Order: sequence, then C-alpha cells, then structure tokens
Amino acid sequence: MKLFTSYLKQITWFTSFKTTFLSDPNRLLSIKATFVIGVLVVLMVSLGVPFYGVTLGLGALAGALSETDDHPNGRLKSMALKVFSFAISSFSVELLQPYPILLGVGLVVSTIVFILIGGLSERFRGVTFGGLLVGIYAMIGTHISPNWYIQPILLTSGALIYGLFSYTLLRIKPYSLLEEQLARGFSALSLYLNEKSKLFPSDKDTENEIRTKLALLNVQTVEALDKCKEVLNSYRESLTDQQPLQPYMYYFIVLQSLHERAASSHDSYDVLSTDPSNSYAIGGIRQLLQELSKATQKFAKSLLTGVQYKHPTSLDWLVNAVHNSVKNNELTPSLPIKLLIRNLTESHYSLKNIYKNRNSILIPKLEKDTRSYFERFKSELSINHPKMRYALRLSISFLIGYFVYQYFNIEKGEWIVLTILFVLQPSYSETRKRLFHRILGTLVGVISGILVINLFSFYGQLVLMITSAYLFFFWVKRKYSISTIFITIFVLCAFNIIANIGVDVMAPRLIDTLIGAFITFTVVRFLWPNWQYKKLPSLLSEVILKNTAYLKAILSEYKNPNTDDDLSYRIARREAHRADNALAMAWQNMQLDPQKHQKLKKTAFQLTYLNHALLSYLSALGAHRGKQTQDPLTIVIFEKNILKSLEEAFGWLTTETNNTVINTIEDDLEELRIQLQSKKEEEIRIEYNLLYNITEVTIRILKQAKLFKQTENNS
Repeated sequence: MKLFTSYLKQITWFTSFKTTFLSDPNRLLSIKATFVIGVLVVLMVSLGVPFYGVTLGLGALAGALSETDDHPNGRLKSMALKVFSFAISSFSVELLQPYPILLGVGLVVSTIVFILIGGLSERFRGVTFGGLLVGIYAMIGTHISPNWYIQPILLTSGALIYGLFSYTLLRIKPYSLLEEQLARGFSALSLYLNEKSKLFPSDKDTENEIRTKLALLNVQTVEALDKCKEVLNSYRESLTDQQPLQPYMYYFIVLQSLHERAASSHDSYDVLSTDPSNSYAIGGIRQLLQELSKATQKFAKSLLTGVQYKHPTSLDWLVNAVHNSVKNNELTPSLPIKLLIRNLTESHYSLKNIYKNRNSILIPKLEKDTRSYFERFKSELSINHPKMRYALRLSISFLIGYFVYQYFNIEKGEWIVLTILFVLQPSYSETRKRLFHRILGTLVGVISGILVINLFSFYGQLVLMITSAYLFFFWVKRKYSISTIFITIFVLCAFNIIANIGVDVMAPRLIDTLIGAFITFTVVRFLWPNWQYKKLPSLLSEVILKNTAYLKAILSEYKNPNTDDDLSYRIARREAHRADNALAMAWQNMQLDPQKHQKLKKTAFQLTYLNHALLSYLSALGAHRGKQTQDPLTIVIFEKNILKSLEEAFGWLTTETNNTVINTIEDDLEELRIQLQSKKEEEIRIEYNLLYNITEVTIRILKQAKLFKQTENNS
C-alpha cells in the first residue's frame, strides 16, 4: 500500500487532481455521500431489489444532510442519537399510517419537540432535522413498501451505514473537521480583504457602498469564526490531552487577530485618499491588501490539501517596497496611513511565521455556553422565543399541508409536507428567498429530467441518479436552486428504477411543490412575520450595548494590559461583531419584505454603514492596545466620557423618553468631539484621531435613531 501511495505521489496529474479536489470542502462531502449512496443502490439493484437500494440511499442522504461537525467521539454519540431518532420517526409513521388523524397529531407534536430539542446545540439540530426528514421520506414511500417494517429498517440502516463510513474516514484523519472550518474562516477573511482593497483610493460615495458590502462580508467571516469556535470546543470536551489541539488553537487566534486588523479603520477613506501626502502610498496599500487576500486563501487551501503553506515572496518584496517608499519620499504620509501600513505589516508577519509559533503558546480559553440543557430548553418555551415561533410555524404548516393532501386525496401529496420542511425558514425574508429557489429548481429539474431521462438505458439512469446525488451535495450549501434541480432528477431516476414511473410522478411533484410553497408563504406572511423595520429599535439598542461593552474591554486593556488570556476582551469583541451582523442582515432582509413594510429602509442602510464604520474604529483602537508609549490617562478620561454617553444613549433607546434626553447626549458628544478635534491637532496620537471618529460616527448614529423613534411614536 505504501509503495502504491508513493507511486501515486510521483504522478504529476494525480497530485494536481488531488490538490484541486481537496481544495473545496463541498467536494469532500459530495464524494463521501455519493460513494455510500452509489454502492448501496448498485448493490441492491444488482440483487434485483431496487426498492431496497433507493430506500437505503435515501437514508444515507438524510444521514449526510444531518451530519454534525464533531470530534470523532462526539460524532459517535451523534450517530447513535441519529439512528434512534430515525427509527422512532419512521416506525411511528408506518404504525400510524392507517390512522390519519393520529398521524397528523403526531406530526405536529413531534415537529415542535424536534425543533426545540434541535435548539439545544448544533449536535441536536442536525439529528432532529434528519428525524423530520426521514419521517417524511417514510410517508412518501409507505404505499410502495413491501411490508410496513421494511422501510423504517432500510432508512435507518442507510443512515447508519453512511455514519459508520464517515466516522471511519474521520478516525483516519481526526482533525480534518478543524482544518475544514479554519479553512472556511481564512477563505471568508480573504474575500473581506479583497473587498477592502477597493477603498484605496475611494471617494465618499464609493466608501459608503464598499463599507456596506464589507458589513455583509463581515457576517460570513464572523459566522465562520463562530463555527470554528464550536468545533474547537467539541474537540476540547472530547480530548484529555489537548496538546494536539495547540496548532489549531494558534491558527484560530491568528485568524481572530487578522480579522481585527482587517476590520479596523484609522480614518475616513475618502479623507485619506484625497490627502496629497498619501497619494504615493495608496496604491501600495491596495496591492498589500490584495496580496494578503491571496495569502490567506493560499493558507486556507494548505489546510485542506495538507500541502505545506509557503508564504509568497512577493508579499515580502511588497512590504519592503511600501516601507521604502514612505521612508524615501519627501512628503510624510498622514499618521493613519503609517499605522495602516504597520497593521498590514503585522498581518504579513503573522502569516509568514504561522508555523514557527504554533506550538509555543498556551492553549487559550474559548467562549462557551455554560447553561445546562434543561436551562436552554426552558428558555425556548416562551412564545416570544424565535425557536418556539419557528416550531409552531412549521408544525402549523405541516398540519395544513397534511390536511390538504389527505382531504383532496392529492397524488404524492407527501411532497407538499417535504416542500414545507425545506422551504420554511425562521424569518419571512429567508423563506421568500428559499421559496423562489425551490420553485425554480423544481421546475427546471422536472423539465430537464423529462427531456433527458429517455435518452438513458436502465444502467445509464443509475449513473445519472448517482451523478445527480453528487451534484446535489456539491451545490446544496452554495446555491439551493441548483441543488434542487439535481435532487429532482435524482427522484425522477429513483422512481424510474423502482417502478418505471419517474416521468409520471414529475407533474405531481411540481404541483405539490407549488402547493407547499403557497402554504409556507401564507403561514410565514401572517403568523409572526417579524418585519425587519420593527426589529430596528431593539437591534440598535443591542448594537449600542455591545459597542459599549467592547469599548469598556478596550479601556480595561489600556489601563491594565493583559499578558495572559484575553478571553473577556475576545468575547466583547465577538459580541460587538455579532450585533453588527444582525443589523446588516436586517437591512439586507428588509429589501425582501413587502413594500409597505420597508419603512426606514434608508435609515437601516445608513445604520448598517455607520455602525460598521464605528466598529472598524473600535477595532483599530483595540488593535493598538498595549502599544501606546505615552501615558494613557488622558485617553482613558476621554474613553470614559464616551462610554457614559453610550450608556445614556442605550437608556434612551430602551425607555419611552422624549427627545430632550437624546439632545443632551448629542450636546455632550459634540462637546467631546470639539475637545478631541483640538487635542488631535495639538498632539499627533492616533488614539485621539480614533476617539474623534468614534464620537463623530456615534453622533450620526443617534441622529438616525431619532428618525425611527419619531416613526415609532407616530405609528
């Protein structure tokens, strides 16, 4: 085996193919799931029992869709839970099938229970979704199953076989999940850096547009960081010896620090771009950001492929060139530009030395939900909790869909319920997006499937079915509409292989999809639609609260630099970014709300742009913590005054008070701004510049807040 492996390594095309294949995590899931489905289907078809093969394949498909990112030990527990829930769900459907009323009640109750249990942790979320999916698969296949017990056994066995295969692969390479999640984080950061490079140079309008795009890209980066943290916590809980985790912890800390520097701004970019003293440095900064973007993407690829990361020599050359141009030019660039170059240089060295320092740090603590499962479950029982509302929406939609297909005796009406499961999302805007993709994908899948299916022989259809499974998994996390095309073709082939009725069931599938989509849209439109404009006051309050906590953490670091674990600082920073993300997503989702509910859309846009700008100044202030060479006392006094105003602003936003209070807060901030303006002109210190920008942006945010406060009072 070793000789064969060595031989393969010497083949250039194979090495190139392997590197390209491994560089995309979606391909790994696709090939893993497709291999299991393909083996099961081909084996059973060759034995003359195609129904067994397709049902086992559906079980494996459900198992793959509900797979969780856990340490191998956690994956084993998850697999046991999955097999148990799949068995309960599918057997219950078969046993209750003769009793439609009981089955309808069971569907509603189990949906609520599954969704609430899924909210306890990521591990449970995957398992409970799979349980619902398998139950619906059992409903679809119950009429063509040879015996009532066959289908539950096959569906559960398919999931178990896939789970064991996936577990074996994970055991062979136990840290692959960590590498994959970290790679996603570095890839997301790469996109952020590339977009940020477009700010050099930029005017006021361009800056506003790019900052808004950056706010949305920041959502992806922070989500990737959160996912990394979850997987790292899973590994920490499962390992007694945590030494093997040290390199991955270090990569995670580097990723966080790179993100903080990338998210930081020292001044308005249009101001920096129009300053003549900066003109020769702007182009170099743009190139630096672009090259850092390529380098972070290259490191992400190295994590996935196992090929050692080689830091680009072009970055070394470029950093030296930028520093030399600053040093040798007659015009001295502004302080923000100098500090921006320093920030980018530090990012360059962080990546360059990423292998040198990975075993030299203490393993840091990570943020973790310390509540018990009971406490988490109890918190979900409120009617105002998003999980409870989602559970009720989904169960009511299921009940309506189930009643419609039972009462009107709709052919293959179970697909109505399946459509509802995949389309209904926690919010109106997310559901509307998914709705469009589902209908479009099903329509294209039905038409293209009918056109091509008769061109293939029986075994050709088998190959088409397996290929469709691969393409479904490849696209399911990227583009839902495309994945729906291939799962529709998969279903067409499956029914053709089982009973040669694939084309016949396509019309019912399309009709059922439209009915399910209509039910979903109606329920989400009228049952707790939670229009985005109504969320703005609470989101802005949260933003002010989290930004205040972040500034407090920075202030604490300035007064008492933390040489040990800075967990509290990292938590404050992460929560500020999460609040910023929620605001950005509210603005994006508001554009999908009905026109009459798009109130304050311009205000939401302004708040998204302004808050991301504020967060970038806070990030810059945080990035310079521990580096100040002068007495920070004056800085601390200014920070305390800003904190006081932010806390008062939070109080105003969360209570019913008149504009007198906010006018006083604005006056205080304006006075601070004037003081900082004179201070930054007297002393060339970046902290004064940043605090001035923080104060100015906060004033602008509060002016926008007054607008929707007035709208709220008038409505």
